[in-house]
Amino acid sequence: MKFQITISADTIPLALNPAESRFTQNGEEKSYSFQTQENGRRLLRIGTKLYKIDNVEWEQQTLHFTLNGKWCEAQVRDERDILLDEMGFKTAEALNEGKLSAPMPGKILEIMVQEGDKVELGEPVAILEAMKMENELKAPVSGIVGSIGVNEQDSLEKNALILEIEAE
Repeated sequence: MKFQITISADTIPLALNPAESRFTQNGEEKSYSFQTQENGRRLLRIGTKLYKIDNVEWEQQTLHFTLNGKWCEAQVRDERDILLDEMGFKTAEALNEGKLSAPMPGKILEIMVQEGDKVELGEPVAILEAMKMENELKAPVSGIVGSIGVNEQDSLEKNALILEIEAE
């Protein structure tokens, strides 16, 4: 199974072979083990490194989780999504690509852009305080900020729309 994983504007192609517990990344094949504990924690071992994965939530193609206690967000595309993109088609998820929603409940500390601003993919656009941590939210696409649906100090529920970017 082929995947493309994007974390902090870095795109990583990955071929996964779960039957043999092996994966290929950048031409290098490695083995892994993956276990889920009774408390919901997942343990991923790659070589001699052990990663603790908690608080896993899927939202369309976006995966939110903590890795060894640090919040992470990854965009995951499978073979179908990659093929549709190469053919110039957009999936239902991609049609919402310019919408930035709250990944978790929290309070908007800062809006770093204004309507009409040009932004690049991965550029910081807002700061969301959640669970006593400041989370930098980044532009999901390059384009022009079309509308901002929140104000600083607003409390948001998970998936609340923060802003929309008209993709270029």
